[in-house]
Amino acid sequence: MKLWQKDNTEVAQRIERFTVGRDTEFDGLLARYDVQGSIAHVTMLGEVGLMTPEESATAVAALQTIAQEIEAGTFGIEPGVEDVHSQVELLLTQRIGDTGKKIHSGRSRNDQVAVDIKLFLRAQLLELRDEARTLFDLLLEQSERLKDKLLPGYTHLQVAMPSSFGLWFGAYAESLTDDLDLLATAYRLCNRNPLGSGAGYGSSFPLSRTRTTELLGFDGLHHNAVYAQMSRGKTERTVAMALAGIGATLARLSMDCCLYLSQNFGFISFPPELTTGSSIMPHKKNPDVFELIRAKGNRLQALPNELALLLTNLPSGYHRDLQLTKEILFPALDELKQCLQMAHLMLSNVEIRGGILEEEKYKYVFSVEAVNALVNQGIPFREAYRQVGNDIEAGTFGWDLSKGLHHTHEGSLGNLGTEDIRARMNEVLGAFGNRQT
Repeated sequence: MKLWQKDNTEVAQRIERFTVGRDTEFDGLLARYDVQGSIAHVTMLGEVGLMTPEESATAVAALQTIAQEIEAGTFGIEPGVEDVHSQVELLLTQRIGDTGKKIHSGRSRNDQVAVDIKLFLRAQLLELRDEARTLFDLLLEQSERLKDKLLPGYTHLQVAMPSSFGLWFGAYAESLTDDLDLLATAYRLCNRNPLGSGAGYGSSFPLSRTRTTELLGFDGLHHNAVYAQMSRGKTERTVAMALAGIGATLARLSMDCCLYLSQNFGFISFPPELTTGSSIMPHKKNPDVFELIRAKGNRLQALPNELALLLTNLPSGYHRDLQLTKEILFPALDELKQCLQMAHLMLSNVEIRGGILEEEKYKYVFSVEAVNALVNQGIPFREAYRQVGNDIEAGTFGWDLSKGLHHTHEGSLGNLGTEDIRARMNEVLGAFGNRQT
């Protein structure tokens, strides 16, 4: 069944297979949202007189039954049915007769799929928000718990200055704060209603787009009917940018963990059940989880570019090219959720080695501390730098760890700014409103 098919036309099977592509695979994910959109649309049709109140109520009740079947896992797209929109309308017509044929009044598959995707992505972004928030909370907890555990900081992969696990964990917590800020922007774009824009040029029916906006819980609508269609693809690309930001943070965190776990660093370790071994080297404890998070995070960073290329030079209006946004973006949502969950599992079980900076090979990490100590005694910075540099060249440099480290400015070793980072995250979360998954 095809909503557009005429009695005297038949599409060649090869053409049908090619044009449908993987759509039915991803349409299952949209089913509950297609029914939600249909319930709102049918409710509105009854209110504006395009269906009688009785017809509208009958259709809504049948749609609610289909929604229950979707939740129970008994709904499916039958062979020969083109898409989820067709399947829902087919079921409805089978169950309530000709009334079911009225639900498409004032609607096109273009705005139907657009609203389905908005609703789907809105729900997905809330799930990602919650997963990222869970990891954020863990990172801040570890930051406070390990704030006195020192490790060397690096620039150019050369030993640079003293750092701490508190500073390191806190850095990635704050990075997630910025990532969620971008996710909130994507969420706001998803939270606008394209329904009622039809094929992209509105309708002569007296629709109430404001009413469907209220019924679907959108913050507002895409006012211009042409732009409502143009938001298709733009919405997906904005979401992809947000996913790429989180992916980049996870990839960088994972790279650090791979380095710190290696024997050359040996800063951290994990229980044996969270690492893998070698088929020939019995001593190996491989960071496969972090390597895969790194790889998946890097792949997520390609999403915006892939979508941008797909959308390049498209004129206004709907084009079948947009169908491919689903197969680019939808699998990435689950992949990112899994990466966030696995990062949380691993970092919940991380073991930290103490006394790292007491090792001889890290003594030069305190060279800046020595320079600053001389400056605090009144020696000009450049002279202090020269003196310490000469000591290093002569092999006479040393630093007494018992002196401690006295870093007090905001965001330093002794002043992590944990509560400020948490307050910033709470501010960002507020941009999502009070909506729960």
